[in-house]
Amino acid sequence: MPSDRFGPVRRLLGFLWRLIDGTRRVVVNLIFLGLVALLLVAWLAETKPKVAEDTALVLSIKGRIVEQYTGGATEAALSDLLGERLRQTQLRDVLDAIEAAVDDPKITSVLLLLDDFDGAGLATLHEVASALGRLRESGKPVIAWGSSFDQPQYFLAAQADEVYMHPLGSVLLRGLGGYRNYYRDALDRLGVTVNVFRVGQFKSFAEPFTSTGPSKEALEDESRWMNDAWSLYVDEVEQARHLAPGSVAQLIDSLTQRLKAANGDAAQLAVDAKLVDGLKTPDEMRDLMRGRAAAAEAEEGGFRQISLADYLLSLASEPTRRAAVGVVVAEGDIVDGEAPQGFVGGRTVSELIRRAREDEHIKALVMRIDSPGGVTFASEMIRRELEVTRTAGKPVVVSMGDAAASGGYWVATASDEILADPGTITGSIGVFALLPNVDKAWEKLGIHTGGVTTTWLAGAGDPRRPLDKRVGELLQSSIDNNYHRFVGLVAQSRNLTEGQVEGIAQGRVWTGRQARERGLVDTLGGLEDAIERAAERAKLGDQYNVLYLERQPRGLERYLSLFMGHLAERVRSEVGAQFGWLGRAIDPTGRGVTNEFAWIGKGELNPFTVFSHCLCRLW
Repeated sequence: MPSDRFGPVRRLLGFLWRLIDGTRRVVVNLIFLGLVALLLVAWLAETKPKVAEDTALVLSIKGRIVEQYTGGATEAALSDLLGERLRQTQLRDVLDAIEAAVDDPKITSVLLLLDDFDGAGLATLHEVASALGRLRESGKPVIAWGSSFDQPQYFLAAQADEVYMHPLGSVLLRGLGGYRNYYRDALDRLGVTVNVFRVGQFKSFAEPFTSTGPSKEALEDESRWMNDAWSLYVDEVEQARHLAPGSVAQLIDSLTQRLKAANGDAAQLAVDAKLVDGLKTPDEMRDLMRGRAAAAEAEEGGFRQISLADYLLSLASEPTRRAAVGVVVAEGDIVDGEAPQGFVGGRTVSELIRRAREDEHIKALVMRIDSPGGVTFASEMIRRELEVTRTAGKPVVVSMGDAAASGGYWVATASDEILADPGTITGSIGVFALLPNVDKAWEKLGIHTGGVTTTWLAGAGDPRRPLDKRVGELLQSSIDNNYHRFVGLVAQSRNLTEGQVEGIAQGRVWTGRQARERGLVDTLGGLEDAIERAAERAKLGDQYNVLYLERQPRGLERYLSLFMGHLAERVRSEVGAQFGWLGRAIDPTGRGVTNEFAWIGKGELNPFTVFSHCLCRLW
């Protein structure tokens, strides 16, 4: 048969046509989805939920309470549209709903459901507890129910007027802290050396990679702030439940005997200890709620109710054009460059601050920090933008969330005022760098490296080769410089001498209450308090808007992030369901070996990258 001379050309043209046709389909589909989204928004606007008389607000908190959705609000909206259970609830949404319910005559009671609540830090729990307290003071009963309660769940449940639990449930109060892995011997066997450079006697972030156990300084530091945080938790639970001081400690100390006395019935033990008011199955709870709100057989549970999401929609209104307090959230590890929500990208957050500064309607800025720190350079980028904002005449108030430590505190130094919750984890003023070497591991595997460099510095920091002494000297000099800069920033912003700062620095971690006593924060208070202080500093009176500034994906990135993010979440969920037992066996705390080694994959192998990060966590 004669050869087909034009075969390759035809195949190429066919490929190009399929590529063009496929691209056309993708673009058309994206446009279609955009139109559907617009129609959905319009439909929701027309079908805005209405609150009837004598309605119960059902606060079923899903997942962790966060400052902002990881990845953005669009991803959250897609999950909701596809019927997926979003494992996050925004703190501002919970607070807005509770505050509105205080003055809403149609909301007559609140049902707090906590089975799907995955926890939050102590500062976040305090914010919600304070809002629930204002609701109770308004005369509206709060009823809590759960099949069982862990510590974060029970802290919120304890704020209710009545607490009920399933007859087969339990309340598990165990205290704070736990154990972490130390990898020194394992790394030695693998031939991996982790070189650590630090300033800060109590800066313990790198100890898991260089030691076989915690140092004396680390134990002292963790014991100090963790015991203070636990005393906060216990005192507030005992006050909320009208228990005698020391009741929780006595319960934990005598738990074995008391459970035996209750014939192994953990639910009855909770009733006997006055941790809960009664035991009820879900159908019995529905019967109870029918007596607390108007009966409505057509509604789920047989009583008139409205969910958190629907209640927020019912409150939505067109924003008025008036002066505003801007809020920028910094939640997560601080990293260089741009980053999605869930991380604090130095460039990303700096741009948000710049937007606030250049917006003529924003008269003051609240920086809400919930971060254990991260890359020092990124922290300085954000701090400088706050400093420029203050110089431009706009007040800057920092509100500390669950954590504002290390790099998070570095950022906070460029503010007019710092507010922290008593349970905030803060301080950790210190810096470090990590530089691993695998040259011994390569020797064991019979792998050899070689090459040519024009200067000794060209190959510096290559983990395949032994660490050059000069690299260590360079890095330690950089660490020393960054630490002295950190101390100087704190001294200047807090009106302290550098000697005074040294007495509370060196990597020491403090609760917000302890930090207030040592002059690291100005006032104990929450996010709403910080917003009010910013408005006062800007002389806005009582009439002002609150505007959250957040990064949103643009153009094609927006649609791709929606669908790829959703797909990734589905994959993660499936893998977690199949293999989660393995991770729990390796690390029962849930902190994760992968997380502990995450710095290896984030560009931190650069020998000049310096960190200010806190290895501190409550639960």
